[in-house]
Amino acid sequence: MKLSAFAYPAAAGAFFACAVAASAQNGAATILCDDTGFGCITMQPVADRYNEEHPDLPVKLESVSYQTIVESLPVQLESGEGPDGAIITDLGGLSRFYLDLTEYVDAAQFEKDYGQTLSWLRGSDPDGNAIFGMPTSLTINGAYVNKTLFEQAGVPLPEEGATWDDWAAATQKVAEATDTDFPMEMDRSGHRFASFAISQGAELVDDQGRPVVDDGLRNAIEKFKNWHETGVMPMDLWGAVGGATHRELFADFLNANVVFYFGGSWNLGKMDAEVGDLFDWEVAPAPCGPSSCTVMPGGGALVAFKHTEHPEAMGAFINYLSQPENLTEVIAASVEIPASRSVGDAGVEYPGASERTQEALATFSAQVPKMADAAFRFQGWRYQRAMMNSLTTRISQVLNDELTVDEALARIEADVNLAIDAAQGNQ
Repeated sequence: MKLSAFAYPAAAGAFFACAVAASAQNGAATILCDDTGFGCITMQPVADRYNEEHPDLPVKLESVSYQTIVESLPVQLESGEGPDGAIITDLGGLSRFYLDLTEYVDAAQFEKDYGQTLSWLRGSDPDGNAIFGMPTSLTINGAYVNKTLFEQAGVPLPEEGATWDDWAAATQKVAEATDTDFPMEMDRSGHRFASFAISQGAELVDDQGRPVVDDGLRNAIEKFKNWHETGVMPMDLWGAVGGATHRELFADFLNANVVFYFGGSWNLGKMDAEVGDLFDWEVAPAPCGPSSCTVMPGGGALVAFKHTEHPEAMGAFINYLSQPENLTEVIAASVEIPASRSVGDAGVEYPGASERTQEALATFSAQVPKMADAAFRFQGWRYQRAMMNSLTTRISQVLNDELTVDEALARIEADVNLAIDAAQGNQ
């Protein structure tokens, strides 16, 4: 099956340092990537061919955890160290570290292929012309639903247009009837929470690049707290971990311990590989709030960093990977949605994907036109990571009764403004 074109949007630290040092010694440009979706495993065959064809400009892929890329990589970059490049997801937040690749790639083709996603890499200058990387795949937040549990409980699946409250009520019935541990789970992630918050009317960021704390965000946090107090969601995911730590419990869905899991499209490959025929599942259309039926867009990008001593190798590899035949190969292997318009227009065959997974890809793709403007604005915000970290930290404190909702909102606004002022003061 092919997915045709759709509406594209215009101790880890120690391992990290050792891996980078080892590659620097062998003269290859080091690229960090994780092993999920569009990452080291799926890119390796293309990297091997590239190295055979470009022996004077070699690259080496180093596999690390996603948490290492989120937490350790920014610290390394701040100190002027780190790898030559990486697949990153904090597209705007790390923009000051990117190498301009314009002279190494087909800039006109990049503009045509990647459209608005290039602006997400340009940080404080989203209307600029620099090419700071190659967007890899388009990821979309979304809900995985255990259909088998619904069938066993005799509860009908909520249809498209169902609200978050509808899903909470339905999954509670299913969990009670089937003795399932929890009705709903959501990754401990500010990005995942942003989907829910924006659907409730939250803006998160204004046109001037400052945080917005409004009634939509208040309502989202209050509803989230209620779900944790009433057992709709487990406290040991958001409530038991402190600070801004990113945490996923996708294993709970794989093991049929939760009815509804809010994660994203990057989990599809894992679903195919690990669930198999153990139970029937599907991806649900975006749950609705009073403001919209939206989820967050996202995705990674392969970038080179300014401090690299191998700019030509990084540029050559990124340009090589961007060629449709190479990019399509990685997209098909990773079972993800291409960020490249030309690859999407041509359609991607997913020979290893089940029919169920291909249907899920189509459902994810269908959510793109429904995404709220606030979701695209938040995704391209340079200080998105500061907001997401604050959301995760302060919401957990609300769940543990360490802060009231009003206090949390005030702290979120102060946290992000402090991060903005500190960053601008260092420029």
